[in-house]
Formats: sequence, C-alpha cells, structure tokens
Amino acid sequence: MKNYVFGVDVGGTTVKLGLFDIDGNLLDKWEIPTRTNDGGKNILPDIAASIESKMNEKNIAKESLAGVGVGVPGPVDGSGVVHKAVNLGWNQFDLKKELGSILNGIHIEAGNDANVAALGELWKGSGQGYKNIVAVTLGTGIGGGIIIDGNILSGVTGAGGEIGHIHVEDNETEACGCGNHGCLEQYGSATGITRLAKRLLETSDKESVLRTGEISAKAVFDAVKAGDELAVEVAKQFGEYLGKGLGIIASIVNPEIFVIGGGVSKAGEVLFDYIRPVFEETVFHGSKDAVFALASLGNDAGIYGAAKMVLD
Repeated sequence: MKNYVFGVDVGGTTVKLGLFDIDGNLLDKWEIPTRTNDGGKNILPDIAASIESKMNEKNIAKESLAGVGVGVPGPVDGSGVVHKAVNLGWNQFDLKKELGSILNGIHIEAGNDANVAALGELWKGSGQGYKNIVAVTLGTGIGGGIIIDGNILSGVTGAGGEIGHIHVEDNETEACGCGNHGCLEQYGSATGITRLAKRLLETSDKESVLRTGEISAKAVFDAVKAGDELAVEVAKQFGEYLGKGLGIIASIVNPEIFVIGGGVSKAGEVLFDYIRPVFEETVFHGSKDAVFALASLGNDAGIYGAAKMVLD
C-alpha cells in the first residue's frame, strides 16, 4: 500500500521538501541548503540523504512510498532529463535515473519548477476545479507553467511555458538575462517594473512619491493604491506588456484560468485592473472569458506539484 509521497522544489539557494499523504495533505515540510559548488554534484545526494532521514524519523518503509517528485529551475523533458540548469551548475543529465539510483530504486518524477508549481496550484491551489491553467510567477523574472487537460505542457526539451521570454518589444537596447532583447520579463517582473519606473522618472517632470526612497515593484503598487499619477503610468505600461503577453499565450492554449503568483502578486487584485483590459483588447475572442486569480499556495506550490507528478 502506497501511503506517502515526497515533493522537492530545488532552488538556487535552498531546496524545499515536503512529505504528503496520497490525498495531498502536507504532513511535514523543511528546507536544506542548495550546494551549487563543484557543478552542483552534491545536490542530489543531499536531497536523497534528507529524504532517507525523514523516512527514518517517520518510520516510513520504502514499500509505502509512492515516490519522489522534483522541480528544477531549468528545462526538464518528459523523460526526466535535465537540459541544463544554469543556477545549479548542472549540464544535461538524466535526473530520474540518477536520483533513483541514489535512492535505491524509489520511483522518481522530474519537471521544470514553474510547470511543477502550476500543477500544484491546479491540484490544491487557486486552479482547483480547472483542467486548463496558465500559472504565471512574477518574481525577479517571469516564470510560467501551462497545464492542458490536467497535463504539463513541457515541450521537447522541457522549455515549454517560458512565458517570460515572449518577445514583446522591438526597441529594447538592454539585454534580458537570456541574452535576447525585449522579453516580457524585462517589463512584467519585479525587476522589470522597477526598470519601467526608473525610466519614467528620468523622462517625466511629474511629482511622485517614487522620487523619494528605494524604487521597487512594491513601492510602485503602493503608490498606485495611493493615487500617485506617475506610478499609475508605470502600472499602465506594465499592464500593456503583460496583458498582451498573456493574450498571446491564451490565443495559443485557450486556458480556463490564469493564476498569478510570485512576489509582485502580493500587490493583490489591483494588478488585474491593468492587465485584464489590455488582455481583453488583444486576445482572440474565444479566450476573452479566461478567469484571473491570485495564486494561493505561495512558496509551497512547487512541493505540491512535485508530489502530484508522482501520483499522476
């Protein structure tokens, strides 16, 4: 009888781990450091040791474990092969095979972290009750996960759902972290919003609370809520880019719901005041009725989704 499953979310700084029962109840969660030195060779052994330690602590027999799911910050194909994870120091290798070997044959599933987080929101978060979901994480960059008919859309090398790198601006001179120019995350992420604000402050004479103190995405949307005119202009630019970007996605995959998470989402429903109108103006009519919701699992979405991969 399989009673338990582990979900693992590998980040550049920490690895988040969760122990679940097969109904999706989170029984325990904890973190370990991500040791990215030496090409990240210690990461999988550290994960295995942590899981084995928890199994011993909870008296969980190998026979009662459904498996271990792992979300990775990089492309992972449907076979569990990682196609380079720069932040971890990993090149291409078979994660399922390697971690399964370290854990003596325990079943392993692996996927891109944003896709896995989307699956988590579908299962136990704001996407419950839907089968077709686009999850968008507005953080330092923009992460994306697409679920169609309950299944992760990963693509050939696991690079499906890279929403942040949709090209939305031809006249951008600064390079995105990916090396291209004019990517959506240069305008819709936390750092992108900050860039938009700084650019507008340089070219506008308007008074604004943003001229005092540190400029951040939070500061911008706090000022928007206070009625600051310049901040509202920044929010409109943000909404123009993100609304069009999500319209492009919707015209391709026709989702029922967009779930918006990440640090920027803490601004709340005000985000939708700027995204939704542009989305509705630009999207194909068959996708106009897509629901917009804020993510509800927060930083736990990854471990939930990783566990769900195993149960599926």
